Amino acid sequence: METIYTLKEFNNFMYILALIGLVVFISLYYVDAGYGKMRTEKWGPAINNKIGWFLMEMPVFFVFLFLWATSEVRLQLPYLIFFLIFEFHYFQRSFIFPFLLKGNSKMPLIIMALSVVWNLINGYVQGIWLFHLAPIYTSGLYTTAWLSDPRFIIGICIFAIGWCINMHSDHVIRTLRKPGDTNHYLPKKGLYKYVTSANYFGEILEWLGFSVMTWSWAGALFFWFTCCNLVPRSNSIWHRYKEEFADEFDEKKLKRIIPFIY
Repeated sequence: METIYTLKEFNNFMYILALIGLVVFISLYYVDAGYGKMRTEKWGPAINNKIGWFLMEMPVFFVFLFLWATSEVRLQLPYLIFFLIFEFHYFQRSFIFPFLLKGNSKMPLIIMALSVVWNLINGYVQGIWLFHLAPIYTSGLYTTAWLSDPRFIIGICIFAIGWCINMHSDHVIRTLRKPGDTNHYLPKKGLYKYVTSANYFGEILEWLGFSVMTWSWAGALFFWFTCCNLVPRSNSIWHRYKEEFADEFDEKKLKRIIPFIY
């Protein structure tokens, strides 16, 4: 098996992405990303929210699929499991989640475009590492023995817990209003009893689990970038809810994204 990258070149690329993630993290504490509750007209032209979600999530599914399909290790069990877990998430996120959304919300084109760029990069980084670089540089780390390694078992359990939290939390948000109702409500079910961004907490757990089960810097980068995006956004949502539901909010002492902590 051959590759155009050395491990050093790949790691240097990830260092750059990690620094970009830090910039994103800091910036989002000062600028609210203009989608969902935070969208305003200043973000420019927008498209239907369902179409926006589909277009921005779908590329990572196909990039990862291509890199797996062109790999010599694609049918070896550990690699196949990594592939199926990753694609399981993104199939739901690309082809099911957007069409469950209710209402006629809009997504700014700039937000969608930036998300497409990140998803292309992330799908490439995860796929290149797992299916093209890891078989060369990890000295057979991902053999069938890896499936009984505590790191794999713990990681896949964390991923499963995060996915369940994410799915349930999204369902709670979707069912807050009955058809025709345009009022805003504070979500109260599930982990929303403790945080205002339970869905984000679930997604962070998913990619923490993925990084542990793959035990890779590529997986850790994905987890890091997820935190850099969702943690400051959860802060913006927390402040929006605090302003909109002041009396009820103070009584519950809700955290932003991590129950009892932040």
